[in-house]
Amino acid sequence: MNYYAAPMEGLTDRIWRQAHQRWFGAPEAPVRYYAPFLSPPENRVLIKKKMAELEPAANPGVQVIPQLLAKDGELAAWMIGELRRMGYTEVNLNFGCPSGTVTAKGKGSGMLRDPQKLDAFLDAVFSQAGGPVSVKTRLGVARAEEFGEILNVYNKYPLCELTIHPRVMKQLYRGQADREAFAAYLPACTAPVCYNGDVTTVDDLRALEAAFPGLSGIMVGRGLIADPALLRKAVGGPAASREELRGYHDELYHSYTEAFGMASCAVSRMKAHWFYLIHLFKGADALEKPLRKAREGWEYETVVNQIFACWPK
Repeated sequence: MNYYAAPMEGLTDRIWRQAHQRWFGAPEAPVRYYAPFLSPPENRVLIKKKMAELEPAANPGVQVIPQLLAKDGELAAWMIGELRRMGYTEVNLNFGCPSGTVTAKGKGSGMLRDPQKLDAFLDAVFSQAGGPVSVKTRLGVARAEEFGEILNVYNKYPLCELTIHPRVMKQLYRGQADREAFAAYLPACTAPVCYNGDVTTVDDLRALEAAFPGLSGIMVGRGLIADPALLRKAVGGPAASREELRGYHDELYHSYTEAFGMASCAVSRMKAHWFYLIHLFKGADALEKPLRKAREGWEYETVVNQIFACWPK
């Protein structure tokens, strides 16, 4: 089974990809990292700072798949061409993001409101893209039953892979992923299918593999931030050690400090990681509040040292 690292805005950037690969990467675990989405600029002038995330030199030793968030198929096709010129083969289209600021613009899972517009978008992309294109999607906007019509659109195009997160837009990340709906629609999918959603343990991976042996892959997001060694364990490797987690944390923190130019900005980014990661540490729940309140580097570092003193869980 192929294991993929999901794109997560504000979490799985190039700094995280490098640190994760160095401390917890294993052969084929993950096979590839999906980069958080880029939105193609309407004036078709690329922003160097945003494109730096995808520079091949910034992603050594890892296979990265760029993801696009767009509602204009012509513009998306142009951007795909620019990414291909950078050396990328596959490009992923985001029809899954449920964020209100995204869907209000008709992007992400907001694209699923109107299957005809989705069809027109994909027609524009595939008439010009000239290479592998994959899709990450939800089941619909309000009801899983919407996916039948949406899937009819996807089946018209030669997607190299279809990643399905079996929730609807209005759920955000609440409730459980609807694996019954996923199972019901899976036989009708003509593209190779990857599963994404609520994968937090090796047992979760094994259960999915047993239930759906024909999957092309399993994509893991929040579960991998919460346990960076999850996929390594899935291929027979060890669980994360305290020393590894400390090295991983310190690399992330110092790299973000250097990238942002100040520790306070790095602290903000690291809090997003700790929201998931702190649950690996026994008794550290009591430190969540002081961690949230930390603003300066010295405050943050003091709390982090206390968290690491809680190891193991």
